[in-house]
Amino acid sequence: MPLLRMTNIDKSFFNKSANQGVHLTVEHGEIHALLGENGAGKTTLMNILYGIYQAEGGTIELEGKVVQISSPKSAIEHRIGMVHQHFTLVPTLTVSQNITLGLKSPGYPFVNRRALDEEIRSISSRYGLEVNPTSLVSSLSVGQQQRVEIIKLLYRNANLLILDEPTAVLTPQEVESFFTVLKRLRDEGHSVIIITHHINEVLSITDHITVLRNGCNVGEVATNETNEEELSSLMIGRKIQVKRREPVVLSSQKEGLVLQDIALPARKLGPLSLTVSPGTILGIAGVDGNGQKELAEIVVGILKNQKGTISFGGKLLNSLGVQQRKELGIAYICDDRLHDGLVIDMDVKENLLLKLHRQKKMHTHHLLNRSALEACARLAVEEYQIKTSSLTCPVRYLSGGNQQKLILARELSGNPGLVVACQPTRGLDIGSSEVVHKELLNLRSAGCAVLLISADLDEILTLSDEIAVMHGGQVMDVVTNSDVDLTYIGLLMAGSKTRSIS
Repeated sequence: MPLLRMTNIDKSFFNKSANQGVHLTVEHGEIHALLGENGAGKTTLMNILYGIYQAEGGTIELEGKVVQISSPKSAIEHRIGMVHQHFTLVPTLTVSQNITLGLKSPGYPFVNRRALDEEIRSISSRYGLEVNPTSLVSSLSVGQQQRVEIIKLLYRNANLLILDEPTAVLTPQEVESFFTVLKRLRDEGHSVIIITHHINEVLSITDHITVLRNGCNVGEVATNETNEEELSSLMIGRKIQVKRREPVVLSSQKEGLVLQDIALPARKLGPLSLTVSPGTILGIAGVDGNGQKELAEIVVGILKNQKGTISFGGKLLNSLGVQQRKELGIAYICDDRLHDGLVIDMDVKENLLLKLHRQKKMHTHHLLNRSALEACARLAVEEYQIKTSSLTCPVRYLSGGNQQKLILARELSGNPGLVVACQPTRGLDIGSSEVVHKELLNLRSAGCAVLLISADLDEILTLSDEIAVMHGGQVMDVVTNSDVDLTYIGLLMAGSKTRSIS
């Protein structure tokens, strides 16, 4: 008898179906992938299982018994726990306090915190989730915070763990460690559902796979009986078309982005020098947190460099603000769509207006031209394949991938001369990533300079003409893509130089 069986689950938002007759079966002691594009209905289905949403039809069975899960509290009572893509920890509290938050521990309200810390240490050691219970959450890396979220569920005796895009914010090293934890959880008898769109990860860690597309089941397979090509075809309904980098011949030799000895000592960045020529993509490789975000924000004007100079198109940028740099044709795709890229309680049109509002066609006698905005929004939704129930749908109801595509549609409008793309495909499925890659390569072909910052080394290798590796706020070396030594790149990412720098 399976641990979980969901049958004919229906759910809709704003009259648009998110789940339609969906079914899912999870066995005891297995890692099960829920695979699909952004907006396929994966998170909606799991939010129903966790009690955040209520299904409009269908049944949920646990070990053969039909259950009603009305809230997350009810889910925990049924030994179901969920770690969301965006963590729900309180940064000013310790690990231990976060794990026990909301529980009446023995001795409440005068709990024995030392005894609780020892219990948490025991759980973390058992499952390979090493973390110090007395550390403040604000001092932890993203990977460590994820461990705290998992320990929180295990502390509450969860037997079925739901993990929403668990590797989206992890470094490659943290992903490897995370997979070891998942295997240990499975070996201890727990069942794990991973919501994901990363096919290579699915093939390496799971036992069974359920594929959703447009809110419906399109495939259920054992992992050892499938392959990457079959899964990608199930996910997006077609084969991926890889666009290659072609040589770019420019009619005029314009000056691109030039960074000369820029430094921001307060953020431990630099000094560093880089050049991004028109019609080229310079990829910045490196483990997250080594100055990449600071570099991007200095280029677009969010941060001010304390030393050195920045110029674009031969014009010095040091004294210019963000809006002035935008007017020169500098576009920015930020890495944090929820906090920096979107106003999630505003709708699709309003979020597009954040950049369009200064365009003359958007004004009629100093009033907003709503018909022009409507036309621009419809074009953006169609061109970038943004799945939304309507143009007035609040952005918070879009999937993460569709939120990211909305940012791309807004920021890449107007034929920019320089694009700073910071983690542009983070959290995107293969189909959506294909759209982003195609757009960046089209911009390159049109003579745009692209500064691509990505923690995905495969993405850097696929798109970049040149690759700069950052570590500790410094550029370790810059190499051409035709002369890539992956071992050397890996050593540079770890902060080691093994050959002379030319």
